[in-house]
Amino acid sequence: MARRWPKDLAWTEVVLEVEDPWCGKCGRRMHVCAHRRHRIFTFEGPRLLVCKLMHCPDRACSSHGHMISPEQELNLTMPWWLIGWDVFCWLGHRRFARHWSVPQLRAELLDRFRIPLSEDAIEDYLQRYQCMLAARQQDPAVLKKEYQKTRHLMLSIDGLQPEKGHETLYVVRELRQQRVWFAEALLSSATDEIRPLIVKAREWAERLERPVRLWMSDKQDAFVKAIAEEFPGKPHRYCGNHFLRDLAKPMLELDSHAKVQMRSKIRGLRAIERAVLQVRAAERAEQDHEQERLPALLVSPTNGLEVVLDYCAAVRGILNDSQGGPLRPPGARMSQALGEVEHSLQRNVRLKKGGTRNRCWNVWQVASTKEEAWYWKRRKKWRRMWRRLATSMRHWTLLRIAGRYESGSTRPSEAACWTKKTRFANRWAD
Repeated sequence: MARRWPKDLAWTEVVLEVEDPWCGKCGRRMHVCAHRRHRIFTFEGPRLLVCKLMHCPDRACSSHGHMISPEQELNLTMPWWLIGWDVFCWLGHRRFARHWSVPQLRAELLDRFRIPLSEDAIEDYLQRYQCMLAARQQDPAVLKKEYQKTRHLMLSIDGLQPEKGHETLYVVRELRQQRVWFAEALLSSATDEIRPLIVKAREWAERLERPVRLWMSDKQDAFVKAIAEEFPGKPHRYCGNHFLRDLAKPMLELDSHAKVQMRSKIRGLRAIERAVLQVRAAERAEQDHEQERLPALLVSPTNGLEVVLDYCAAVRGILNDSQGGPLRPPGARMSQALGEVEHSLQRNVRLKKGGTRNRCWNVWQVASTKEEAWYWKRRKKWRRMWRRLATSMRHWTLLRIAGRYESGSTRPSEAACWTKKTRFANRWAD
């Protein structure tokens, strides 16, 4: 199907010719038989490649029916591509090095370079980039150059299964250079299906001319048997991560039970959000009414309700977070994150941030805990203590000034100093 190109694009025409116009079979000069127009997008602007196709004019020549394309076309793009090599490499680098999403790549190409590409086309080019990168990583010459300074190899094999019932992706890696050698998806973990992977790893090691020092895996039966057959006498070490995960199974079960208990105690997020949304809708209706009655009146938005919605979203994200491992159990991370949210709520309530307390009191009731009650109790106790101290200091000062005045030894400056001390104590007491 023909592609519909934008009509307002200014195409720069580039004419490409065959570098060697002589036939390789009979030695006669070839003639131009057709022209192929190839439109591509580059960072320097849209290009129209006019390729002159040539063939041998001698009908008796074996290459008469073969058309020769210009070699320079492959330096700019691949056949049937819509983009040049510069755009292709830019897409691969942004996707796999900087982890940009496909919609983000599409928006950046359109806004910055004026290159309209669909998401399907971008995903197709990214898949081709992966194939080229995998072929480059498995190039024997590149591998031999990378392992010139490596004396021995340390190999590992592990299976990755996204969901039960799906294919398992078995990955063979080299640990010294931290390099993935190859991967293959298998339906079964039987020994007969795992053995070809181990045989392929042995062939790679022989090609690199480097001895294998050890293997590392989770010691499945298929791995143990296949490695023992193909690498006799080589040590097979148990993976530290799998060992720690199996060792921590009882702790992870307790951690999962603690997560369930924490989730059961935190209820009512949706009710709080409904209450906030109702209050916000009422406020907006009131503001619209005020603006209709007084068009010149600007009503400032309130941020307290938005803060409550942000807290609800944060708590929901914490409850749904199940990431972590044996060293950082998800339940412990959940408890720590919920504690931080609780302390943040307490600070906001004490400092009366996010709007007045009476206005959002039905929403902020969640934050009233035992720690807040303990804080107010200690504050009242200290205020009583300061009042008693101020009263005692006030009486003592008055008695001392009265005694000094009776004896006639008190100077006006000293009396003023004692008066300042009394005022300081009264201020602290209040």
